Amino acid sequence: MSSHFQGKNPHEHILQKKQEGALSESHGLEMPGHLAAGADALRETALLLSLVWLLLLLVNITDPQRALALISFSFGILIWKTGRSGWLAWSRLEQLHTLIEQEKFEIEHHKEQEREELLALYRAKDFEGPLLEEVVDFLMSDQKRLLKIMIEEELGLSLEGFEHPLKQCLGAFFGSFIALVLAFFFYSWLPSYGLLISSALSLIGGALLSILYEKNRIIPGVIWNLGLAILCFGCIYFIFKMLN
Repeated sequence: MSSHFQGKNPHEHILQKKQEGALSESHGLEMPGHLAAGADALRETALLLSLVWLLLLLVNITDPQRALALISFSFGILIWKTGRSGWLAWSRLEQLHTLIEQEKFEIEHHKEQEREELLALYRAKDFEGPLLEEVVDFLMSDQKRLLKIMIEEELGLSLEGFEHPLKQCLGAFFGSFIALVLAFFFYSWLPSYGLLISSALSLIGGALLSILYEKNRIIPGVIWNLGLAILCFGCIYFIFKMLN
């Protein structure tokens, strides 16, 4: 057995390569990256802002000081969510680039083994006999086409499923921005509990965006999001009271 397969047969080698290619691209069920980043930023920004508001309420500072602290924190969380989303997308692109370079090297230096992998792949698709040989010969005749096929078939990746980092940055930015606009609108209207209302609306909105796109059940999804938020809120409140 060739050292290229590291003691495995072509089929086992293909399964290993699919595991190596298991990056976070969309397979048709997941939300596009920018929408997922927006929904996540909407929920997380709302929750964090309400938790900070609770802590500021517990330490008994003045209303102007509380408003100033919330405004300062808002800019920080907006920058963090936007930048983090872009960095994660860029990291996935770097992983994809590394896998492509590895596959390109294998095609250039282990062409016979790549042919064996193609034979195994298309034999599993019920190609056989002269037709199997003809299909594999056709794919092997063009290196660029072969690289694309091996990326998609062997690694299980779709190049179209990777979004540009700037697109995901914008998704996260608008998610956080919407949460902040809602928060300060309700806070200025109802200083006593406006942030709680805006946080609930943002959490429900972010949850519904994910649930409706992925066709999951609405009520369990909304309850889980609100329940986790209430649990976080309660933990901070009661721990502070116990330790104070």
